[in-house]
Formats: sequence, C-alpha cells, structure tokens
Amino acid sequence: MSRRSSRLQAKQQQPLSCQEESPQELQAPEHLQTRKRRTAEEIKKREDGKIAKKHQYEIKSCWPPTITGGISPCIIIETPHKESVTTDFSQFKKYRFRNLFINPSPLPELNWGNSKDVWLNILKKENRYAHCKHFTSLHSSLQPHMRSILLDWLLEVCEVYALHRETFYLAQDFFDRFMLTQKNINKSMLQLIGITSLFIASKLEEIYAPKIQEFAYVTDGACSEDDIVRMELIMLKALKWELCPVTIVSWLNLYLQVDALKDVPKVLLPQYSQEKFIQIAQLLDLCILDVNSLDFQYRTLAAAALCHYTSIEVVKKASGLDWDSISECVEWMVPFVSVAKKIPVKLKNFKKVAVEERHNIQTHTNYLDMLEEVNSGVASTAPGQLSPVSTGGIITPPKSTEKK
Repeated sequence: MSRRSSRLQAKQQQPLSCQEESPQELQAPEHLQTRKRRTAEEIKKREDGKIAKKHQYEIKSCWPPTITGGISPCIIIETPHKESVTTDFSQFKKYRFRNLFINPSPLPELNWGNSKDVWLNILKKENRYAHCKHFTSLHSSLQPHMRSILLDWLLEVCEVYALHRETFYLAQDFFDRFMLTQKNINKSMLQLIGITSLFIASKLEEIYAPKIQEFAYVTDGACSEDDIVRMELIMLKALKWELCPVTIVSWLNLYLQVDALKDVPKVLLPQYSQEKFIQIAQLLDLCILDVNSLDFQYRTLAAAALCHYTSIEVVKKASGLDWDSISECVEWMVPFVSVAKKIPVKLKNFKKVAVEERHNIQTHTNYLDMLEEVNSGVASTAPGQLSPVSTGGIITPPKSTEKK
C-alpha cells in the first residue's frame, strides 16, 4: 500500500472525539462577526463623542504677588478638553496661489534629481505650513508689539550663542504656528513659548546646540529647565511634529544661488557674495518683526526683498514669480527698505566659525528702534498703532551680553 493510501485510511479511522470538535470550529466565524459588530458600535460612539474623554494641555500662569525668587511662574496642567480652537482665518489670508505650480521650474538641471520635481515639492511644502497674522485675536491679553519684542530678543540670543539664521527663522515659524493652535495665552507665557521654540529649532539645525541650562539661563530666572521641557512636549503635539518648513532665509539662499549659479555641479555651494546676502537678510530680519509680514508667503517676502536690491528680471529668473505676484509685498516693504539701508553692512567674526560661513550666523542690531522708525513713518496710514518698544507687561530680561 502506498504512503498516500495509508494516510487517507488513517484519516478516515480517526476517533469520534476528534470529529466532535468540528462544530465548535464552525462557530468561530459567527463569534468573530459579533466582535466586529461590537467594535463598529464602539467606533460609532467614539465618533459621537460619548466614549473616552479627551484631554488637552492648558497653560496657566500662577505667580502670586507674594512669591518671588527662584520659584518658576510657569505651571502647566492637564485639564478635560472642552472645545478646540476652530477659528476660520481663511477670510484673512492674502496668499497668492495662482503661481504655485510654475512650469518650467526656475531651478537649473540637476545631476542628482529632477529639477521640476524638486521645485514642486518645495512649493507643496510652502503651501502646507500656513501662518496668519490674526492669531492675536485668539489671545485677549496679547498685542502685536509683544511679538516684536519677543522675536527681537530671540535674535539677540541667537547672536550670543552664534546660532544660524535658519535656526531663528525655524523658531519664528514654530512660534507663529503654535499660537494659532492655542487660545487665551497669557502674556507672561510668551517668553517660555519663544525660548522653547528656539530650543526645538536649535536641536534640529545646529550641530552643537546649546544645552537646555543655557536656554533657561538667558531668561534670567523667568523659565526653568522643567518648564522648557514641558512646553516642548506641548508644542510638538500642537504642531503635530511638522517641523520642516521652508523658511524665509531658505528661500533667500535659493534665489541668490539660482541667480548667481554658473556651474551646475556646484549647485550646493554658495555662489553669491556674503555682503549681498547679509544686506537682504537684515531687511528680512526687520520685516519679520512686524506681524503684518505674515500676510505674505515666505517665498513672496524673500522675492520682494530681493527685488528691492536687484530687479524684477532677477526675481523672475530666480523665483518664477512675476510682478503681479509680488507687487503688493514690494510696496508694503518700502518703508522697511528705507530704514534698513541706513544700517551699514558688516560681516561679524565668530569664534569657531569658518570665514565662508559667517553670513549664515544670525546677527542682531537695533531692530526695535528701526521698527519704531518704520511705524512712525507710516503712522498716517495706520492710526493708533502701538509702539513696539512698550513692553506692556511682557517679561523682558537684561541683555544677554550684559550677563556674566
């Protein structure tokens, strides 16, 4: 008898106890269907908001008048979620998207990728990371000039620690987008949010980022290390870990590189002069302190600044944007240009920074005084605008250069 016949006969002669188990196996699909129906019901209830309480982190400022010294004023607690901020800012946005997908790409032919695909990916990212100046309407105790003071202080901190320009503009983007996700933030919390934004940005951009103790130190005791760590977690969750925007200074680098590029294999190496880059970068530093700059996309701001120092032909070649796309931003930037051109361009030397990298280190100048001069020049068109040098209760520590 063959092996196959033997196995068949043995299977037919199996004991009855083994065959009695088969009905239980047939009932398994029905049991699984019951579980599926129960799971579907749970999902439906969860969608209706009847299952699983949601929580969110809220920030409260608790600083009794009697408490002074080393006790931190920042207390972060977890409270039941009531309702999320759903304010629609679409009516305020003035972005121009008609030139979003420009064909052909202003980028040259690349030997490491398709220039058209690279360009479209950059533009899609620009559209993904949206910002809006009207976040102040979500916070009753905040006014636009408080943002100017905070960003000016972050510029100073960047210069003290020789941080890159990209680091500052990442922090600026994190701060502006985070404030859109919150509601009724107290003005005493702005410094904590600002220094945490810079802390996150430095860990992303810097090779040797300053320690968290140094970030807490420059706040002059206003924020502790634990406060920064807790706020970091809150911000990352609020931003949904979307931490890779195309910043204004990134667009400026790209435009200058495309305009000056002659050798395609060296596309990743700077082809423009450091003085020209710093001159335009100082203008953008001044512009970003004004909350009205958030009316425009980052690439539009960089293109408008480049237009003031070159020509519309250069801008069109480097960015693909025509005059209609940047004219509004160019006109808005006129008073800033007139003030910025009074400041001489100066390359600063930094320890442990190569000469060819000096222009990438963020510098600071009297930006608040310059912004006040800009606002005084346009006071007739913007009545009632607050002076940016008025602190209005925001915690402002001594200058970092004055610390021991």
